[in-house]
Amino acid sequence: MKQEENYTNRIFFFDSYAFFEIIKGNQNYEKYANASIVTTKLNLFELYNGTLEILGEETADVILEKYYEFVTDFDQDIIKEAAKLRIIMKKRNVSMTDCIGYILSKQLGIKFLTGDKEFENLENVEFVK
Repeated sequence: MKQEENYTNRIFFFDSYAFFEIIKGNQNYEKYANASIVTTKLNLFELYNGTLEILGEETADVILEKYYEFVTDFDQDIIKEAAKLRIIMKKRNVSMTDCIGYILSKQLGIKFLTGDKEFENLENVEFVK
């Protein structure tokens, strides 16, 4: 049997996709539950919005509170590079939030954790379905 890698001491940028998969109980994301998290307020907006719609305000509030401590801000260099990336990836219809998260993760030297097909096979991506 293959031994699972320990992600307890690893840091990942959590895309909204990753949060939703953990909340849904996707077994492929279990190993990331103890990893250190970095995200942005934009990702938490997407998470809160989706959770609010599906699970209601009480649950959405709990989830927002749980993950808010992991928010990292970004500067204008990230904005510039993310805008350039979005133009390059225009045909893939990648969101502004995803472009910012991806560029921020590269700047921080951590993997961008997602299952969004638009990021499959890109460098610096931990792609998990």
